[in-house]
Amino acid sequence: MRQNASNGTPIYKKIQQTILKLVESGDLKPGDAVDSERELARIHRVSLMTARHALTGLEREGLVERRRGTGTFIAPPKIHFNKLMSYTEQMGSRSLPLSSKILSIKVLKNEHEIAARLALPRTSDLIKLERLRQGAAEPFAIETCYFSAGEFDGLRRAPLERASLFSILKNDYGVEIAHADEEIDATSADPWSARLLGIAPGVPLLRIRQLIYSTKGQAFMYVLGLYRSDRHTLLCRRYR
Repeated sequence: MRQNASNGTPIYKKIQQTILKLVESGDLKPGDAVDSERELARIHRVSLMTARHALTGLEREGLVERRRGTGTFIAPPKIHFNKLMSYTEQMGSRSLPLSSKILSIKVLKNEHEIAARLALPRTSDLIKLERLRQGAAEPFAIETCYFSAGEFDGLRRAPLERASLFSILKNDYGVEIAHADEEIDATSADPWSARLLGIAPGVPLLRIRQLIYSTKGQAFMYVLGLYRSDRHTLLCRRYR
């Protein structure tokens, strides 16, 4: 049995690519069954172990899920939080079409705690941007971003529904993003967030608070995100 493709790509990778192309084309959708290990081995003329390795890799990435006694199925789309990326970049990395709906954008006064996080005077005006983030026409998250109104007033006129916020900050304001300090915990959906996310009140959500810094060492954006726990996973690598 051939274990390597003629172009040097391992056969198990070729099997994975074949399945991913079917997902991207819409021929396989979340919940659809994937060929069994035995069937994949027959189709691609490889060992059962190679076919199993291909599916195990897709399962590890959250692209398929195995159900004992039933088979392997295309998993609901998930985003992995293992790198500081814009939501546009995250969706793109999973080949998911992204859309955003602006819920509100306004200037606030007296947000003393957030102003302090951004190292601004307590009385500073802040822009508050709330967006519903959708992937494959499904609600994934609610993100609320805060900025200095004095520095980023033009954001209220930016095409925030169709463009990456990180790209706008870089191209229009020259802000290069360096890193983020994050606080991560769990919460439950209140009636407002549940309605927007299409879930029942009380369903667990992943809550992430981010203070994002530029390459100049300045904290310029504070983000509060509420993410559907069934559509997001947090990957942590630990060393001893």
